[in-house]
Amino acid sequence: MPASRPPQKKIKNFIPVELIEKKKTGQEHSMEEIQYLIASYVSGKIADYQMAAWLMAVNFQGMTDTETIALVDTMLLSGKTIDLSHISHFKVDKHSTGGVGDKVSLILAPLAAAAGCVVPMISGRGLGHSGGTLDKLESIPGFNVNLNSRQFIHLTEKYGLAMGGQTKELVPADRKMYALRDVTGTVKSIPLICGSILSKKIAEGINGLVLDVKTGNGAFLTDYNQSRQLAKQLKTVGEYFGLQVKAVITDMNQPLGRAVGNWLEVAESIDTIKGRGPQDLTEITLYLTAWMVVLSGIEKNFEKARDILKELIASGAAYEKFLQMVKVQGGDVSYIENPEKYQKAACIEPVTATDSGWVKSIETTRIGMLALALGAGRQSLDSVIKPEVGLIINKKIGDRVEAGEPLAIIHAASRQAIRETQTAIRKAYQLSNTPVTSPPLFYETF
Repeated sequence: MPASRPPQKKIKNFIPVELIEKKKTGQEHSMEEIQYLIASYVSGKIADYQMAAWLMAVNFQGMTDTETIALVDTMLLSGKTIDLSHISHFKVDKHSTGGVGDKVSLILAPLAAAAGCVVPMISGRGLGHSGGTLDKLESIPGFNVNLNSRQFIHLTEKYGLAMGGQTKELVPADRKMYALRDVTGTVKSIPLICGSILSKKIAEGINGLVLDVKTGNGAFLTDYNQSRQLAKQLKTVGEYFGLQVKAVITDMNQPLGRAVGNWLEVAESIDTIKGRGPQDLTEITLYLTAWMVVLSGIEKNFEKARDILKELIASGAAYEKFLQMVKVQGGDVSYIENPEKYQKAACIEPVTATDSGWVKSIETTRIGMLALALGAGRQSLDSVIKPEVGLIINKKIGDRVEAGEPLAIIHAASRQAIRETQTAIRKAYQLSNTPVTSPPLFYETF
């Protein structure tokens, strides 16, 4: 893939309001119309209020695969891409649509690299109730996620692994459009999600992509049919651009693992890559990473790929790769080797159940928002994250709970925050008088 896209042909002019009206009535845009809309918005020729109207029209009317392909291509044209063509190995990445307690990337990336995969991973920050990989990595003292293209390429080349954020030069159309989507209620539009995810991933210079599409009450798309539609469209459009794509629909009706909050999730990731993590987090990580190994051609058989990964965890090779990743990106490995030395939250207290029963459901989005309110996420652009705060979830769906047992442990900056969170967590749990089956981890794989 070239370091920058070839120059665009002269873009034909259109009247923005006519394009808005066209999409409002459900008509299909031409490639030229989409090129005009995106290029004109990035250059400032189209105002925020006009683009917001068009985004809302797309949100209600959708886009065809042909339109979505044009959208991805035009977004790519808006900036530079990363050239990894000199690395002969297959380059593979993973993307999750986001959830609560989803720290899979922190474990998966070094695990895949330990198996021989080349993993250039560009990640994002927390959004709403969903935590961000970059925020979690930055909770490791000294860890640098602000890599320029040269640094990103060097790490990928030398170590087979780089974890960074989106630079200003990389798909600027996505950065500008996403900021507008975030404040106009159009984040959940399936074609716009496709455009955002795939333009960034293709710009990394990868050959393969494993997609973790979350579904359930803690996902951005709570409806299963919508999650399925997104998974299929991501696969179709990704394959059009030459990527090998595997899309997996996974459950987000409860937090993944037990830790929710940046450093707490790093600590749980360390346990997991050492083979001591929660079963659900371990299983999902192994499943997604095994597909990366298969796509890379390292092992054709999925079950054998999974066995290879289990052995890398058991032998300590995956943990050593994790340590190497932290070290070469400027992180202080002493906190990885001795997580207990990390600064703890000022107040740590349990929230206990008032009744007995089996956990029937958990309002997962509420759990994510409670962690955000504690300081684990940003309530505004200038919010300062408190990496040590968050929640440890003690009881999951299907677990038996006795009155007085802790549902969760709260890590907070003040006792007032503890009191407010305790009440809210109790409301997020619904108990049953009869045993409950835990939801499946995986639904479908495409």
